[in-house]
Amino acid sequence: MIHEDIAGFAAALPSARGVMGLDLGTKTIGVALSDRLLSAASAVETVKRRKFTLDAARLLEIAATRDAGGILLGLPRNMDGSEGPRAQSTRAFARNLAALTALPIGFWDERLSTVAAERALLEADTSRKRRAEVIDAVAAAYILQGALDRMRHMRAEHGG
Repeated sequence: MIHEDIAGFAAALPSARGVMGLDLGTKTIGVALSDRLLSAASAVETVKRRKFTLDAARLLEIAATRDAGGILLGLPRNMDGSEGPRAQSTRAFARNLAALTALPIGFWDERLSTVAAERALLEADTSRKRRAEVIDAVAAAYILQGALDRMRHMRAEHGG
């Protein structure tokens, strides 16, 4: 099931299972996973895009292997908050993925995630070649970490 807001997504997550975060690019999909406590996100893999059925099969294989309880997609909004073709493409990907899995699917605003990931890799003095290999997975980790932080804040607000 697809959840439009982070509160609905958080409520649908099973307990003691991590979340898989995705940064959908045109050529690759960055994959990150959280720990079971939903406190930290880690870059895991960059999947080279081929066609949807193959991409979805690989992503669901990762989700199953890592016991993910939900899938969070970075939603690439425009800087003014509106949604353009890339956001619509992400929503279509989510709808197609939802037809293949019972895992809850949610979205997180990813506007600055790639910029932040690039900055972190530059600060770590990562080579240009290595940056190109890991940028999408690191961006996915930034997206997922932002959502995890928000969910933790929501739990604190509600005494949980």
